[in-house]
Formats: sequence, C-alpha cells, structure tokens
Amino acid sequence: MRTTALKPWQLALGDVVAVTLFAPLGLVSHHEGITAAGIARNALPVAGGFLVAGLVFGTWRAGATWRRLAAAWFAGVAAGVLLRAAILGHGYGRTTFTFMTVTLVVTGLLLLAWRGLLALLRRRARRRENLPAEAERA
Repeated sequence: MRTTALKPWQLALGDVVAVTLFAPLGLVSHHEGITAAGIARNALPVAGGFLVAGLVFGTWRAGATWRRLAAAWFAGVAAGVLLRAAILGHGYGRTTFTFMTVTLVVTGLLLLAWRGLLALLRRRARRRENLPAEAERA
C-alpha cells in the first residue's frame, strides 16, 4: 500500500472545517441550537479570515511548516473575530476580546487534533510501507 500526500486544497479544506467546527460547538454550549444562520454568523468571518491568512502565509504550499499554520491560525482567526464584531456591530470591547480568546483556544485545539490525527495516520502508513515482505504476510 502506498501513501499519497494530501493535495493542498484537501489540506486547506480539512483546516477550514476544523476551524469552522468551533461554531456549532459554541452554539450548543450556549443553548442556542445549531442553525444555518448561527453557523454563518459565527463561522464565516472566522473561517474566511483563516483561509485568507493561510493563503497569504503559504500554509498549504509544499514544505510548509507548523509555523506557517500557527501564523495563519492566529492572524486569520483574530482578524475574523474582529470582522465578525464589525459586521454585527458589537464594537471592540471586552466581550469581543473574550470571544476572540475562546475562539483562538478552541480553533487551535481543533486544528491540532485534525493535524495530529493526520500526522499519526501518515506515520502509520509509512511504517506499513517499510515492513519486510514476510511481516506483511503474517
């Protein structure tokens, strides 16, 4: 079995999905229910900011490092939260920066979980490829 690397668009899609998952988690934790409007209100500006930052920082280029992902995550999510506050007319007070902190923590954990799982699966696949022929038959 030969492993294939994810294409840049697949990696970007996985990252954006991971970042977007904070919205339904937040809606449920605040007992608001998961609605298309709630997800759009909370996730679109943040995911959009992350996607733009990911493109600017070259997060999905061949050979990109974790540093590029971290830079795109921090800048993009922070910019997305500020954009969300501007769109909703919330201003830039304590509530916005509390939301930003929670969003950064949750999206960071979701990205780490997704990328960590991906790294683990790749490592396991490489180990299987490197097994001697006798070990594969056992």
